[in-house]
Amino acid sequence: MARDRKPSRHRARLVAAVTALAAGGTALALAEIPAAAASPAKGHDVSSHQKNVNWPSAKAKGATFVYVKATESTDYVSPYFTQQYNGARAAGIIRGAYHFALPDKSSGTTQAAYFVAHGGGWKADGWTLPPALDIEYNPYDKKHGCYGLSKARTVSWIKAFSAEVKRETGRRPVIYTTAHWWNTCTGGSTALASTHALWIARHESADTGPLPAGWSYWTFWQYDNSGGLPGDQNLFNGSLSQLKKFARGY
Repeated sequence: MARDRKPSRHRARLVAAVTALAAGGTALALAEIPAAAASPAKGHDVSSHQKNVNWPSAKAKGATFVYVKATESTDYVSPYFTQQYNGARAAGIIRGAYHFALPDKSSGTTQAAYFVAHGGGWKADGWTLPPALDIEYNPYDKKHGCYGLSKARTVSWIKAFSAEVKRETGRRPVIYTTAHWWNTCTGGSTALASTHALWIARHESADTGPLPAGWSYWTFWQYDNSGGLPGDQNLFNGSLSQLKKFARGY
């Protein structure tokens, strides 16, 4: 398995859903969408798989935001992070950094510190999204999808990661996950939902489906792993002006 990658995701396209979103968002579960979010802001996320991204082209295709992979565990920094992160900003795209968690390798505090030191910062300039934690099934050991941690230890690990990011940057991290992983590996913990924005991953569906325990709405939705923009395809649960407010921290 490649060193810098997310686990394989289905390739089915959500053509009908995206068409409906462009027409007014009717494909989404209405109970999950604020009334102001009639036109969700369009974005994507990238890693070293996308290499040197053509950011002006992404902007022209409608990208308003992007999350860029910065780090994994405490021994990997994406060699394309600088080009992707700075290039997005230069093209007028709101960007943020994310960390791929491997909780079996080191503590949440240690990985958070490594992440912040290698690109996972934040400032209230309206162009920087809060740092994000990508936590999902173990791509390197399918027999230990929860990384060999108990449900309680998994929750403690995420709390420690969050606390260190908050201490160093002033923002809590956005949490990227699937409902299945969260409910399986944390035991459906509701301890983080009230203080962390949710970035939900769900493909092959016209809506996000049931959310992880504790969350009543999503902030970002990764709805496909390929499409018109480089990398994975995402939506923000709000307008561009709301996205800018979220980036600034209010």
